[in-house]
Amino acid sequence: MELQTLIYLFVGISFAIYIGIALWAKAGSTKDFYVAGGGVHPVANGMATADDWMSAASFISMAGIIAFKGSDASAYLMGWTGGYVLLAMLLAPYLRKFGKFTVPDFVGDRYYSDVARLVAVIGVIFVSFTYVAGQMRGVGIVFSRFLQVDVNTGVMIGMAIVFFYSVLGGMKGITYTQVAQYVVMIFAYTIPAIFLSLQVTDTFLPQLGIFGQTTVAFNDGVKIIPEGTYLLHALDSAISDLGFGNYTEPTNLWNMFMLTTALMLGTAGLPHVIVRFFTVPTVKDARVSAGWALVFIAIMYTSASAVAAFSRVNLIKNVQNVEYSAFVNGEAKHADGTPNHGKWFQTWEQGGLLAWNDRNGDGKIQYASGPAFDGKGGKPVFDGDKRAEDGHKLTTNAKGAPDEAELAKGNGIANELYVDNDIMVLANPEIANLPNWVIALIAAGGLAAALSTAAGLLLVIASAISHDLMGQVIFKDKITGKSTLNEKTELMWARISAIVAIVIAGYLGINPPGFVAQVVAFAFGLAAAAFFPTIILGVFDKRMNKEGAIAGILVGLFFTFGYIVYFVFMGGKPENYLFGINPTGIGTIGTLLHLIVAIVVSRMTPPPPQEIQDLVERIRIPSGAGQALDH
Repeated sequence: MELQTLIYLFVGISFAIYIGIALWAKAGSTKDFYVAGGGVHPVANGMATADDWMSAASFISMAGIIAFKGSDASAYLMGWTGGYVLLAMLLAPYLRKFGKFTVPDFVGDRYYSDVARLVAVIGVIFVSFTYVAGQMRGVGIVFSRFLQVDVNTGVMIGMAIVFFYSVLGGMKGITYTQVAQYVVMIFAYTIPAIFLSLQVTDTFLPQLGIFGQTTVAFNDGVKIIPEGTYLLHALDSAISDLGFGNYTEPTNLWNMFMLTTALMLGTAGLPHVIVRFFTVPTVKDARVSAGWALVFIAIMYTSASAVAAFSRVNLIKNVQNVEYSAFVNGEAKHADGTPNHGKWFQTWEQGGLLAWNDRNGDGKIQYASGPAFDGKGGKPVFDGDKRAEDGHKLTTNAKGAPDEAELAKGNGIANELYVDNDIMVLANPEIANLPNWVIALIAAGGLAAALSTAAGLLLVIASAISHDLMGQVIFKDKITGKSTLNEKTELMWARISAIVAIVIAGYLGINPPGFVAQVVAFAFGLAAAAFFPTIILGVFDKRMNKEGAIAGILVGLFFTFGYIVYFVFMGGKPENYLFGINPTGIGTIGTLLHLIVAIVVSRMTPPPPQEIQDLVERIRIPSGAGQALDH
């Protein structure tokens, strides 16, 4: 069957399942909308949590960034997995015992302050919109390639799908949809990984394939890497020849540590993951579902570094020194005489996520270190996205010939190739010439990953506005301390908030602040700096009061946000980084500032009321949750 037909079939069937589940699990109450009624089975919740957690950044972008940055990017693997363990062990059971639906709900009640609740709402909105920008970009990228539409149209289609099952079904619809999406996503990630491991190495299991030996020889443009070379050694040798740093050696341990820490702490403060532990009946179920989620996450995360290595080898093996016209017309061959099909190259090129600039005019693709174009950050400069008459050169302001400095980087090879990090996982099955059904499956998986997390984030935003801002601050009875909104009205506000959030998310997807994994790293840094210290101190420090929490959240959030904005969007220069810390890792410093300010301010101001201190004592005991506190 034709590839495009299979893609439409796989994606269409998966979407029909998601929409069917949303109709079946339609939310009928605020409890259904916010926490799926609180009755989800721990295994199902573990699967939904894993799906919510493994976003477009995990599926689409993580292996791509590791493929190009090597061990430096292993911070994403260590930070995200380590952070989930931190969340499951230190926070999830206690927050479930507290019995609140949202992070602002916990902050508002634990710190006995509507101001604290309002500050937490602001933090949730900042973090969630930053995170959702990466997810919507991921949706656009997948649609762009596999449904043959431009990225902006892809984002809009994704908005429509998310609107349907998040606004209609709420958390109940999202939870059971995410169970289905996890199944689609994990098959879509692991089946191509097994194919690639068999193709590139001497073992079928990707987790072992990364330590295996190559089964093919390939030309890196300088020398032949022989068959039987250990995969990681082959990568080190090839990319060193091409002017890159060694794949297995980190170039900046300090920034690697700061990014890993920010991702870990950010994971433990992510609002859309924390709320998942309120969907199960008891504290014990929260612990069990956390364990299951870790198992489901590990299946993908233990494969990611192998997929990254296979991707980089396949890119070099299939592209280096290949004649462009023969490549895209299906006439090129490898050195051993096997076909080297390059139709995928032209397809991604048309989407603007891959580009070739024939700098030396020899008609062949050369890949090496250094930018292929004069565009900012080494990206191609498109002039109305027009192609030149020869059909492959882009109309750019690139220099006609490479300069000597760039020639020196790659043993005389000037780079002619621009590859967007975010396409590697999606393009890899095509690069490796895998069966069409495998390529169609990865399209469905990429969409499942991006749409699931986008839906979870949008629900968190909607809940923060309707439940915490509208219900607990604006429409709060000053005497009873309860919301004056009835359930029907609050549910209406939740759905209106979700609609507005979807529109804003779509705009951010069309105008993203960076590639997917980078944008998500910013979100984790913000989550770490805004929430982690206040939540952890709220559980384990009876002396922690509202003044400390408010001051800590504001300092951590605005320091981190200001640093990211200045250095990423306002032209700040890397040489002026604080202690040399990259913006993706600055959340670690923001968290430390939050912690210090919160503790100092809390000790300089009155202690919390005795009933709050007693409450903290009670929630530390990990026995049955009983009934959730009254909302």
